[in-house]
Amino acid sequence: MNSNVWRKFQRLIGKRESEEDAFVSEPEKEMKETNSMSSADAEKRQRDFAIFASVQTDPGCVRDANEDAGRHFQPQDPSLLDRRGALTIVADGMGGHAAGEVASRIAVETVGRIYYEADGAPQEALRRAFCEANLRIYETSLADQSMRGMGTTCTALALCDGRAFIAHVGDSRAYLLRAGRLNLLTEDHSAVMEMVRQGIISREEARHHADKNVIIRALGTTPEVEVSLLDPPLKVRVGDLFLLCSDGLYDLVEESEIERILLAARNPHDAGEKLIATARARGGHDNITVGIVVLRATEERQPTPITREVEAI
Repeated sequence: MNSNVWRKFQRLIGKRESEEDAFVSEPEKEMKETNSMSSADAEKRQRDFAIFASVQTDPGCVRDANEDAGRHFQPQDPSLLDRRGALTIVADGMGGHAAGEVASRIAVETVGRIYYEADGAPQEALRRAFCEANLRIYETSLADQSMRGMGTTCTALALCDGRAFIAHVGDSRAYLLRAGRLNLLTEDHSAVMEMVRQGIISREEARHHADKNVIIRALGTTPEVEVSLLDPPLKVRVGDLFLLCSDGLYDLVEESEIERILLAARNPHDAGEKLIATARARGGHDNITVGIVVLRATEERQPTPITREVEAI
């Protein structure tokens, strides 16, 4: 995020009143069903699909540095995979060149580590991981004057027990492509989304508003943070495709076009490359990060290469 957006954020963050909120989205009704599977059923559901994932990040066409970060974690230990599943994270740092890179890196590393170490249900583990990442970024900023005021967005998807768990702070997004339709699963913590909620502007007007990238919640800017959680978690199906992305993508590529690209791509990696190339062709004024996770039938399982895109733990 550029410095003007960050200064606006710093002014707005002090005005933000604390409130409890969950994601507001418009997916199909059945996507909101609660999942009451037994542990044996959950393990069977975990084995019913194979996870294919790709996380790619690009500095864009304007900036030399990349303040975004992203990672996919997929445990090699079968017991850990059954207990915690796979985790995908995208973060968009802010606060200046070096500080933004540090904030997003801390977020990805800390959320990934704490999620797999924490006890309790996956949703609570995600919340704890975000809170720990927030505190670590905040304390790092206080210890180093050059990092003062840094922060980051963070959106994480955990696939566990046949369900999707999502935690979210800021304006990076999570989408679900199901039955040919792209659904937004998160709601931006931004100034313009506040105006949309209050009925001041429409969603279409928000897309082109001058303050569309001014966020009012981030990891690391205060000692405590309110984490939005997808509640209840989403029951997943074979064929589901999840997209996590920073605003460098959706600012330049409309959702209808994102949907078409995802539907046409042969695999997650090709889809990510095409999305990034499209954003770059539109100017690429910001860093662009795309994480794509696809669930396929178990018989389609192929060895997942351990590259910079997938981290084995």
